[in-house]
Amino acid sequence: MNKLDTSPISMTYPLPSYKDLESARRLIILVPADSDYTPVTHRVWELANTLGSHILFLSLCTEEAKESSVRRRLITMAAMVQNGKVCAEARVEIGSNWVHAVRSNVQDGDTIVCFAEQRTGMLHRPLSQILQSNLSAPIYILSGLSPLNPPQLHWRSQIMAWTGSIAIIIISFLLQIRITSLPQDWAQTTLLILSVLAEIWLIGIWNRLSG
Repeated sequence: MNKLDTSPISMTYPLPSYKDLESARRLIILVPADSDYTPVTHRVWELANTLGSHILFLSLCTEEAKESSVRRRLITMAAMVQNGKVCAEARVEIGSNWVHAVRSNVQDGDTIVCFAEQRTGMLHRPLSQILQSNLSAPIYILSGLSPLNPPQLHWRSQIMAWTGSIAIIIISFLLQIRITSLPQDWAQTTLLILSVLAEIWLIGIWNRLSG
């Protein structure tokens, strides 16, 4: 991973070469709804101004009631970096799946910019790793983001996510025991397969809902 900046807020790019980065038509900045963007706003402007790229600030919101608040923050961020050379816009997607949100907005020539502090999913994996595994667009990593919410809120959400998944597994296991007590025929086999598929689907849905 190559260093581009030795200041406290550093930038790295794991996939594209610097030549590829210079040709970015637009930077898609992935902004977490629960983070303070102020420390990195000037860095975003410097990057876009140097590359001559337009900016799309993209954020996710799991609750429609909070969408307007998140949108206002992004619009403020866009206004702070916009000038004669840099054009910025803001967009909020409802949901918690970053890969889906990026796929819905990325275009040829775009470079995705995410933050080293961004983590997602039940395993709390770095967002950059997930994007690299699922997208072919160049990815640029910027560090220095700070959370708005206290750390204990994250642990509460993680506990809720694991509790829900364990509950689904236990309920599915008990249901499958009942199914195995039925006569061994095609109906039993079909019910077992459906129960396993339902279990996987429910865990996936719960994982997305819990971020």
